[in-house]
Amino acid sequence: MNTAFPDLLRRFDIPGPRYTSYPTADRFVEAFTEADSIQALAQRKAGPAALPLSLYVHIPFCESLCYYCACNKIITKHHNRAAGYLQYLSREVDLYTAQLGTGQKVTQLHLGGGTPTFLSNDELKELMAMLRRGFALAAGSECSIEIDPRTVDGARLAMLAELGFNRISFGVQDFDPEVQKAVHRIQPAEQVSALMAQARSIGFESINVDLIYGLPRQTPESFARTLAQVQQLRPDRIALYAYAHLPERFKPQRRIVSAELPGGAAKVAMLSQSLSAFLSAGYVYVGMDHFALPNDALAVAKRQGRLHRNFQGYSTQPDCDLIALGVSAIGRIGATYSQNAKTMEEYCDHLDQGRLPVVRGLALSRDDLARRAVIMALMCQGQVLFESIELAWLLDFRSYFAAELKQLSELADAGLVLLDESGIQVTASGWFFVRAVAMVFDRYLQADRNRAKFSRII
Repeated sequence: MNTAFPDLLRRFDIPGPRYTSYPTADRFVEAFTEADSIQALAQRKAGPAALPLSLYVHIPFCESLCYYCACNKIITKHHNRAAGYLQYLSREVDLYTAQLGTGQKVTQLHLGGGTPTFLSNDELKELMAMLRRGFALAAGSECSIEIDPRTVDGARLAMLAELGFNRISFGVQDFDPEVQKAVHRIQPAEQVSALMAQARSIGFESINVDLIYGLPRQTPESFARTLAQVQQLRPDRIALYAYAHLPERFKPQRRIVSAELPGGAAKVAMLSQSLSAFLSAGYVYVGMDHFALPNDALAVAKRQGRLHRNFQGYSTQPDCDLIALGVSAIGRIGATYSQNAKTMEEYCDHLDQGRLPVVRGLALSRDDLARRAVIMALMCQGQVLFESIELAWLLDFRSYFAAELKQLSELADAGLVLLDESGIQVTASGWFFVRAVAMVFDRYLQADRNRAKFSRII
């Protein structure tokens, strides 16, 4: 890290989107309705048959509350609630297949939450059977599931493999006992270690570990111990997220003692030592919040320029349509985004009426699509070639984005990007602040300076 980095931190450690989509979900409007979703589905059905499709299923239930969590979840110990939820998911699948027909080829499936492993073995089997009735999971498809280590054992992991899951993600966050107490998530490192050994013996293609820095009671010294433990576990992928403390938006975070949160300098130290630890251990820095071993599909996609970004983060899946099932789930069909109702009551009410539970979304304009291409190129490849954007969107990059290039020259002076006649290149230091680089091309954000609703970049 260069000596100017503290100055860069003070200047660019600002709130900003993670750009799992562009425009970002806060720009969705209620004027976008079920009818708009149905129109987009009809256009997909009438289009090329070989277009890939991805599925996301949101399971909102958790047995206990993690104080840092900003996900849409329902805290309950009543597991019987899952059975009714599956019935509504089945209705939603039926509504989609009524529009698209059964047997649409799916090349990627992801179960998120909440806690997908809140479901019993039989319920997970029921869910997978339901999805296979409606869609055709392609041979070699990527099937992933998020796992709370406290909810599984070796037998459950084996059952997940039998159901077709080939990628799993363990929510770890931090191994330090004091940090775990502060965020109300106690899970011994030995438990995770044993589960990972069992997962490897079962033969999962990829094992991911989620970590969060910036949590209460974390210090660079304590996080260094967690990093060392993760290095010993050697997962195929590591997702390293900065904790976003937004208690005004997320009620559970009000239980976190703000005075126990590490400051900006401590957070950047944790990020810096994480980069150093994982790179020295042979991991590829995929971008922003992801690391992968060189032979993992994510690292291979990075090398080959095939990396993409979707609502679940970095992905090897080609830019494709996404059908999102369940409460609050966000999907993408063609040039549209759509989001389901955020409460269980409203979600179920729509389905009881035989309607898709879409309550808001967005139809993207040509400008949105062009800017999305630029932002995703920055976030995934770390570069934008002017000619490729000009050919794809029939525009002159330098004139169309004249204001943005002027603003970007300030980032170039700070050493975050390199600008030349052919395009934009994010520097090694710039990867720390790639969200700030992408923000330059966010028309909505530039027009609306109220950015406090987003997490901070560091």
